[in-house]
Formats: sequence, structure tokens, C-alpha cells
Amino acid sequence: MTIADHMLVGEVGFGAWESSDAFKGHDLAPEIAERVRHEFSIFAESTSGDVHVAEIDGVVAGWTARDGARDYVSDLWVHPDYQGKGVGRALMLHILELISADGYPLARIDTHASNTGAIRLYERCGFAIVWRGIEFSNSMGIDLEKVHMEKALP
Repeated sequence: MTIADHMLVGEVGFGAWESSDAFKGHDLAPEIAERVRHEFSIFAESTSGDVHVAEIDGVVAGWTARDGARDYVSDLWVHPDYQGKGVGRALMLHILELISADGYPLARIDTHASNTGAIRLYERCGFAIVWRGIEFSNSMGIDLEKVHMEKALP
């Protein structure tokens, strides 16, 4: 992945984060959004995990990653222009195949409790909520209501 690709991954991630329903109706301070933008801009070059990109006609439509534990989907982001077109599902199914191929019996993912679009996608891919509570977000620097989800793998 080139430096330009790293930047595109960051832009797609931030655009998806910004357009999600996770923070609709919340008045986030501008410095929080800038902190998140920065975290997205450095993610691809700083991760020790793997990043998988979906392209449509040569355009980065979305990406997913396993950063940290190998049974954990740390990221799944789809550019707003490509949401609702199967990109997120395709990315999720791809990363689930990798997790299963690595021999893990379970896949895990977390998201904001109010991110109903992501939760719906994950549930359609076979995940179920196993925990709901408050966690500190390192990227945002604030406490958030989150859900942890799991899926048994074949």
C-alpha cells in the first residue's frame, strides 16, 4: 500500500465516521472531530494489522482491518457514496473468511451503541450483541456507549 493509499484509507474512514448515525444529535466539539480525522489519517501506516480495501472502478469504496487481536475486526468503513450497495457486507464476509481460516472459532467487533446502521449490517452478517456499556474512546478522548458483538465461525 502506498502513502497515497494510506491517505485514501484515512479519508474514506473519516468520511464514513462523519456520515454515520452514531453521533446524530450530539454536539461534538470540533477538536474531537479533528482528533478522529488525525487518527484515520495515520491508521494505515501505523497499524500492525492488515488492511483490506474494496475498490469500485479504481476508487476506494471501503476498507476493513484487523488491528490487534486476530479474531477482532477493528475497523469496517464504507465511503458514504457506496453505502447500501453491498460493499460493507462484502468486506465483512472477506475478513470473516480470513479469521476463520486462521482457526478462530469466534469473530468479534465493537461499535457505538447508537450506530444503528453498522449494528444492522453486523447482525445481517451473523453477529449478536453480547455486551452494552460505557467505554473510553482513545481516538475521541471521551466516554461512549458501545456494544460488543460476536459471531461463531464454522
